[in-house]
Amino acid sequence: MWGWLINNSLWFLLGAALFMLLLLFLNEKARNMAAGVLKEKKIDAAPDSVKEKKRGRAARVVNIIFWVLEIAAALVMVASFILMTFSEEGTPDLLTGESIKNWIWEHGTRIVLVIIIGIVLLMVLKRFLPSLMNNLMARPVRGESKEGIKKRSDTLQVVFLGLGRVVIILIALLMILSELNVPVGPVLAGFGIVGIAVGFGAQFMIRDLIAGIFLLMENQYRVGDVASVGGVTGLVEMINLRKTVLRDLDGIVHHVPNGEIRVASNYSRHFSRVNLNISVAYDTDLEKAINVINGVCNKMAEEERWGKVFKCIPQVLRVDKLGDSGIDIKITGDVKPLEQWNVMGELRLRLKKTFDKEGIEIPWPHTKVYFGNKPGQ
Repeated sequence: MWGWLINNSLWFLLGAALFMLLLLFLNEKARNMAAGVLKEKKIDAAPDSVKEKKRGRAARVVNIIFWVLEIAAALVMVASFILMTFSEEGTPDLLTGESIKNWIWEHGTRIVLVIIIGIVLLMVLKRFLPSLMNNLMARPVRGESKEGIKKRSDTLQVVFLGLGRVVIILIALLMILSELNVPVGPVLAGFGIVGIAVGFGAQFMIRDLIAGIFLLMENQYRVGDVASVGGVTGLVEMINLRKTVLRDLDGIVHHVPNGEIRVASNYSRHFSRVNLNISVAYDTDLEKAINVINGVCNKMAEEERWGKVFKCIPQVLRVDKLGDSGIDIKITGDVKPLEQWNVMGELRLRLKKTFDKEGIEIPWPHTKVYFGNKPGQ
């Protein structure tokens, strides 16, 4: 039995390492899957407090499962290192009660201590990083709203949590290797050589990582913003150093590598703007139409639902165009981020009803046909 375990210790090590990497990549997907299962159970019909409790409970269950699996994978990796050490030094002389006791006392306790410290550091990182980021982001930034600061804080939390976990796990593994008398220098050199070899074939990934760093530093967009990234427009659902994930209005999820982004347009940074053209017929009294439009906007501003959304009450800016079928009147105004589409939809509804009451015609394309006679005859 011991011989079989020692002979296959390298495969156990590789399998546990791959399993650990798989867990790191699947953690977020598992949470989303748990949220999807809850949605299928129709908890959306429940009150908000009940939904939050159930989602929080599901997230805790997923976290516990992943913690158990990660600890199990780490233990398998440690055991594999120990078996590999036995295979190099010879098992007959080492596998005695006294030798195992001495090894555990000298090295085993240190390895267990490293694992415990690593777990504690991961828990501390997860516990205190959100509050630390919130405190750092609490500093006033010119033109930045509270919602924008929260979006940036949430985005950076996800990125730093992932990086912190990888760094802590790598340091813990190197310390365990050192306790197992495995030379760390050659291992690091090997990683460097492999990294150079892989780098030639992974230039696009390196480009994505560098672009992701600048993207986060410059705060171009955050999770929860609506942005146009790499020619795709949608709600930003996830940002990491390698890619940006957006969901468009059709519900399609787009994965855009950060290195492919040449122009990023944020529709919800600091504020959004209503930019709406309303057409009226050529025989319309423009002064009357302008007064009606401004009146509808002012009435909306007096309502609680829309008054708290407006930063600058939408008003007529100018007569924008003499079109083929009508005259375009442009309406502009500043509103809270992501509210511009709701405001423009409500304005269209109210203006249509008000125009009907006031006898103001909204034109549509039409064509006059003459059969051989001059107009007017």
